[in-house]
Amino acid sequence: MAKGLDLSNWLREQCSDFRFDVGGVFQRSSDESWWPFAAADPVELEQRLERGGHLLPLPREPAALANVLEVSIVNFLTSRAAKAPGAEVQRGSERGYPDLEFSGPAFGGGFHAVDVKAARRAANGRQTQSRITLYTGNTYFKWPDLHWPGTFRPFNDYVSHLDLLMIYTLNPESNARVEDLEIIVQQPWRIASRDRSSTTREYIGAVNSIDALRAGEGAFASPMEFYLYWRRFPFRVSPQVQTQLQRLLSAAKAELTEFRRRDQQGVTE
Repeated sequence: MAKGLDLSNWLREQCSDFRFDVGGVFQRSSDESWWPFAAADPVELEQRLERGGHLLPLPREPAALANVLEVSIVNFLTSRAAKAPGAEVQRGSERGYPDLEFSGPAFGGGFHAVDVKAARRAANGRQTQSRITLYTGNTYFKWPDLHWPGTFRPFNDYVSHLDLLMIYTLNPESNARVEDLEIIVQQPWRIASRDRSSTTREYIGAVNSIDALRAGEGAFASPMEFYLYWRRFPFRVSPQVQTQLQRLLSAAKAELTEFRRRDQQGVTE
């Protein structure tokens, strides 16, 4: 494979220019009637919209605010990749994996998965309020050679997997809610813990020390140790996931049978 840009370094370089610049949610209707008006700059526009009742705060709820942050950074990186010679990018679905798929000669060929995570700082400022989720452990991660719904391709078809972490402090008095945003790019295995990120869902959790996230100092010494631990983990498999799994295994078996049949025909002909 041709040597290209290191994607993790490219992401860090691009993200150094990123600013979360969402000032709130625009509401069309208002009790005020002062249109039309002119604003000298974005700051004055924001102030006048807020005074006129047209600007509402972003949600405080972590999952909702995380969605806003993720959409913002995905838009930014998609735009940057479009300007990079030889770079190709696809956006994933909202609940799929990954959030962004990079490919093209700019990054040495092959496919690279980038998943975006947002996490609020805990009150002590040294940890995330809750563990970041790295992967869903009982589907595409557990069976990495199958093409699961909501993914572009099987997990093992990726040359690399990266997580882009957006760590922020919540300001409940601000319309934007987000302060002191820090962006960290790491390989998931480097920041993984030995704990799930949820007691009710089958998610693989990251370490919650922000220093450890920055340094890539998780619970595992190597990718092999990480994969062995989490692929042996006794995740629950719901009836729905079991049905999906059986369908995918059957499809993979049929594909293999057809491949062997065609290969045998090629030999005999």
